[in-house]
Amino acid sequence: MPLLRTVDLGHSFGARELFAGVELRLETRDRVALVGPNGVGKTTLLLLLAGEIRPSAGHILREEDFTLGVLRQEAVLTFAGQDNTVFEEMQSVFSDLREQEVQLRKMEKALGAGDTSDALLEAYGELQQAFDMAGGYGYEVEIKRVLQGLGFAPEEWHLPLSHLSGGQKTRLLLGRLLLEKPDLLILDEPTNHLDMEAIRWLERTLRHWLGALIIVSHDRYFLDAVAGKVWDMDQGRVTTYRGNYSSYVRQRRESWEREQNLFAAEKERMEAELAFIRKHIAGGKSDIAKGKLKRLTRDIVLIEQVGVTAKEGKSWSEVGGRVRTMSANEATHRLGQLRAPNDGPPPLTIRLQPEQRSARGVLRAGELIVGYEGKPLFLSGPFQLERRDCAALLGPNGSGKSTFLRTIMGEIRPLRGSLKFGDGVEPGYFAQAHEQLDERKTVLDELLAAKPISPEDGRKYLASYLFRGDDVFKQVAALSGGERARLALALLAAAGANLLLLDEPTNHLDIPSQEILQSVLEQFDGTILLVSHDRYLVSRLATQVWEIEDEQMQVFEGKYEDYLRFREAGEEGFIPGPDDEQGRALDWVADVAPPPVGKKAQRELQHRRYVLQGVIEDTEFQIQQLDYQLARAEEGSAASIELQTELAEAKERLEALNDELDALH
Repeated sequence: MPLLRTVDLGHSFGARELFAGVELRLETRDRVALVGPNGVGKTTLLLLLAGEIRPSAGHILREEDFTLGVLRQEAVLTFAGQDNTVFEEMQSVFSDLREQEVQLRKMEKALGAGDTSDALLEAYGELQQAFDMAGGYGYEVEIKRVLQGLGFAPEEWHLPLSHLSGGQKTRLLLGRLLLEKPDLLILDEPTNHLDMEAIRWLERTLRHWLGALIIVSHDRYFLDAVAGKVWDMDQGRVTTYRGNYSSYVRQRRESWEREQNLFAAEKERMEAELAFIRKHIAGGKSDIAKGKLKRLTRDIVLIEQVGVTAKEGKSWSEVGGRVRTMSANEATHRLGQLRAPNDGPPPLTIRLQPEQRSARGVLRAGELIVGYEGKPLFLSGPFQLERRDCAALLGPNGSGKSTFLRTIMGEIRPLRGSLKFGDGVEPGYFAQAHEQLDERKTVLDELLAAKPISPEDGRKYLASYLFRGDDVFKQVAALSGGERARLALALLAAAGANLLLLDEPTNHLDIPSQEILQSVLEQFDGTILLVSHDRYLVSRLATQVWEIEDEQMQVFEGKYEDYLRFREAGEEGFIPGPDDEQGRALDWVADVAPPPVGKKAQRELQHRRYVLQGVIEDTEFQIQQLDYQLARAEEGSAASIELQTELAEAKERLEALNDELDALH
């Protein structure tokens, strides 16, 4: 028997039906990702499965005596003791073991006092064996492992619960659930209050989870790493897919394409039937035409009610009993009203098209110190961003990522060094907090200030960003977080920028909207510098990774997965190729910090020299190629001018690389 099964499950709020006819099956080791647009009813379904609310229709069958743990998005923070410390709260999970431990200590004290009776020795042996089998000698190690994994430093373990923030309490509740090890663990947005290291730890932990999991999360990379099954919730239905999130995306697309093709073929058949009916309904073949009209009526009603793929094998009773046969005119009208599955605009349609193409070299810098007067944040060595590159800027909160974007935009001056844009570069900035928006203006006014178009065209443009009807007259101050994100993206698209500086662009977007944004950015014919905690987006877009760590920015040339493998292998296990610039050791200048010493620093210098030699060889080869192309280009042509610019930049880069290599010897 499965751990949990639903039979014709449905739920409504008053006259509004969230979903109906849901048939789900959860086995003991299933790891399920529950996905769907915001507002579709995912949290309601979780509460139904957890038994916290009763369904409007249908049944939920559960295995007897199975244990359940629930982490809500807005966590209901109930603790064993409100006066507990962090560590004591985690110890409360093992109250039975701790009682056994107390009994063992009492027995040991009695044995130490000289009581060696057979009864005491036998009782002590049995209790010690039971204690050992239940994990009594390892539970405190397990508590420490979970606390550290979820980001609680040892100095925080003895804090009273009353001193914790809301995010810390949610993490603590998650930790307690992991220690309790229920048969079914339901997690609603479990990564919300976790940093990157804690998320990766949780992924590893859940991959080895012995019970069943149901997870709702906007973190697609997390779902990819953990889930083995997906429940897709949309338009009142829940469809099951096998595999992780990426597998679900592929299967969903293939299923949608099959359904589209089936609908097109079925509609073409019905239109041919209708043409026959209209021709013969009053003629010599009227009986045949009437029979066809009756069957056509049934087909139209079934497609309207259950869809084209579910139509086969359905009877009249399954669509509400006998259905009156339509007239030919009504059948014509109803057939014309049928729409293909998921027909219509996606939830968010964005078009990012640069107005002009930039030079090949988009952004370059020498040695930079980024930060504020009296507060340097990090040092960056020389780097260059080229056309159609996507650099993902990673680092912990407060490391200077947003400050760096504002420095590139010229809002903040670097403390040392300079940044240079290539010819024709038009940057566009998407700020995480959307502070570029004017709180006093309406949505339409913001667009008209950014793009010289008529109000009518402005309203049409904003409709593709889900600002429809009177929504365009909303004041920016009254917009939700998701609405602000959509407006900021609309303004960015209107600007026609060819260098996008994106600071957490998927914040406040649901998964369908994240997918659309990802698709648009993948097709963007420009350059992107991306700050994002959305690892799935980073994985799909990034051609290089810039990581801020220990007040230094290191540049890794390659995909996100290659960067992760490099991090996991460590410097000793990584063998760089001639094109690899990863692992660059960017040391603070002498007046900021002393030069590195020790074996680790020596390895860093040796690695950097090796990398530089490879990059110098590549740059010399590039200069030879540019010389060759320039000799054959028409003098004074646009191509000749662009080649001259690129050649000059390459020679400057080669000189800087040779200077750096000389300094390392």
